[in-house]
Order: sequence, then C-alpha cells, then structure tokens
Amino acid sequence: MLNKLSHLLDDAGITLSSHQKSQLLAYVELLNKWNKAYNLTSVRDPQEMLVRHIMDSIVVAPHLSGQRFIDVGTGPGLPGIPLAIVCPDSHFTLLDSLGKRVRFLRQVQHELKLENITPVQSRVEDFPADPAFDGVLSRAFASLTDMVTWCHHLPAENGLFYALKGVLPQDEIDSLPPELAVEKVIHLAVPELEGERHLVIIRPKKN
Repeated sequence: MLNKLSHLLDDAGITLSSHQKSQLLAYVELLNKWNKAYNLTSVRDPQEMLVRHIMDSIVVAPHLSGQRFIDVGTGPGLPGIPLAIVCPDSHFTLLDSLGKRVRFLRQVQHELKLENITPVQSRVEDFPADPAFDGVLSRAFASLTDMVTWCHHLPAENGLFYALKGVLPQDEIDSLPPELAVEKVIHLAVPELEGERHLVIIRPKKN
C-alpha cells in the first residue's frame, strides 16, 4: 500500500512526509475495517480507496485559501480527513447528520491523533457558524444551488465555497443565484482515476 501511495503522490507531484503517508494509510485501513459493519463507502478495495478517496481529496489542497474550513456532508471524512492530514496548519470541521459516520470520524481522530479536525453531528442548516469559515467544502454533496442555499450562513466575509465535482456541471453553474460569482473552475488531475474531476470555487458577491 505504501508503494502504491508513493507512486500516486509522485504522479500527482505531491510531496508528503513519511508521517503524513502513514496517517493516510492508517485512515484507509480504518475505513476498510469499519466499512464492513457500517457501510461507509461503496468502494471496497483499499487500493481503490487510495485513488478514489485519498488522491481525489488531496489534489484540492493547493487551491484552498485560508485556515478554517468546514466539510459539509463529509460522510466518512471526505475530503476533510485527507486534507487535514496534508494541511496540518489548517483546521477542518467535519459535519454529517448520521451518528455512525460521526462515531467513525471520532475514532479516526483518536487513533490518528488528528488535532486539527472537529467531527460534528448536525444538519448543515442547523449548524451555527461561529466564527464563520474561510472555506466551505463539499464532495458529491448536492447541486451547487442547494449547496450555497443550505450553507449560505457558513462562509466568513471573504469566505469561499469549494465544490468537488465530476464532469463540469455547466447547467448547475448557469443556474446559480445572481448573488454568487464563480471565481474559478479548476480541472483536477487525479492519477489512475477514470472520469473527469473539477473544483468549482464560488464567491458570494458583496452587497
């Protein structure tokens, strides 16, 4: 697994410490172990998890701006946990409404000694952002309009929405409310991953 991860990181041009690689592998092992009982992800093969969960998450890291992020609908911690491992100076609140997922996240936090994550069980519309966040992340969470509608109270004054998408969702971009501006759309290159990946960065317009 370490050789596979190192190879993927090299292909992506990402440099990590041996400690960070160990944490990523430990996370995959926990995800694989808990998945058998809790059905946290449809991906069953740990090798495939490295591509479809780990690499698919951490390629976003260079495009994040700020220190405080919230991962809404994080599920088993994606992209929040891989990003927290590769961005140790940033803090990630991991929000999910399902108790079994949050229990898993707390176990990961304990076993990996991750001090820069806060797992929270809550519906996103009920979660008070105090203080507000530099970035609001979502991966396969909802349409762009639903994301910005449900999460409108989460970003700080200069905060951004980061939506991890597959094929470029041009129809979703076109139907965004007028008070939002698409700052950037980035094509993400994920080694060994079939299909397209895009990061849509959205900025609320100031009144």
